[in-house]
Amino acid sequence: MQGVLSGFAVIAVVIAVGYAIGRGGHLGDQGRDVLTKLAFHVASPALLFTTLARADLSVVFSSRLLVTALSTAAAAGVFVAVGAARRWGVGRTTVGALCSSYVNSGNLGIPIAVYVLGDASLVAPVLLFQLVGVTPVALTILDLASGGEQRPLWQRLLTPLRNPVAVGSLAGVAVSAAGVGLPGPLMDPLTLIGNMSVPAVLLAFGISLRGSTLPLRGAERAPVLLAVALKSFAQPLAAWALAAGVFGLRGAALLDVVVTSSLPAAQNLFTYASRYRVGEVLAREAILLSTVVSVPVLVVVAALLG
Repeated sequence: MQGVLSGFAVIAVVIAVGYAIGRGGHLGDQGRDVLTKLAFHVASPALLFTTLARADLSVVFSSRLLVTALSTAAAAGVFVAVGAARRWGVGRTTVGALCSSYVNSGNLGIPIAVYVLGDASLVAPVLLFQLVGVTPVALTILDLASGGEQRPLWQRLLTPLRNPVAVGSLAGVAVSAAGVGLPGPLMDPLTLIGNMSVPAVLLAFGISLRGSTLPLRGAERAPVLLAVALKSFAQPLAAWALAAGVFGLRGAALLDVVVTSSLPAAQNLFTYASRYRVGEVLAREAILLSTVVSVPVLVVVAALLG
């Protein structure tokens, strides 16, 4: 349980610092926007590039990845279906679908993988799938749904290549696939810049909490509740059913996929929502509540399957 508690403690402290910064007005009225833009355009692309450039792409073909992909699709698909029926809009529904299925595999998943599962590399399949598969698709949808003038089809098809997060991820995969070892003078500055990503995201999230109402009291109550229920309960349950019933995973392998699926919604989803000015309250409240709920869920999962 040390990994679960320590991971959440780190996140809570940094978010609290961000809240204090916002409450004190130390970064001015544009502090949150600056941190969000820094994370989206600079730090996160650098982090994703350096992470994936060093990754072992053989994990793409593992059964654990298939479980992750299918459980992610199931949770996101339910939200999309409800969002379409309720006419929540493309952008808002996309953000909600991400909050229902996109797990915090980085700043929370890594320490939990180390302390609970005993191997940080076990979170790599989830990280790769989300960065290479889910993120480019979701950001492309948000790009196309963000309005503006109608563009030719060829420009729409090239939308992922204009998104810094997607470009960083795809470039990292290309370097890893090519087996190229980049020199230290190139990787070290990128690593240093990438290290700003998680703190910037968490601080911006903390700043956004200043002056906000308590969760579940606004117009986003229904989509927030749906996203939290899908993320905290439906996705882990789907992962367990698929892993045990379809792929025959047992023991440590079963624990790995269920624990990673039980992680809360990732904080960088709020960065995406802020960047496109859609579903910001939905993202903030869903991330906050799923993070709180995931603590007892992870404890129960570790106790039952560990």
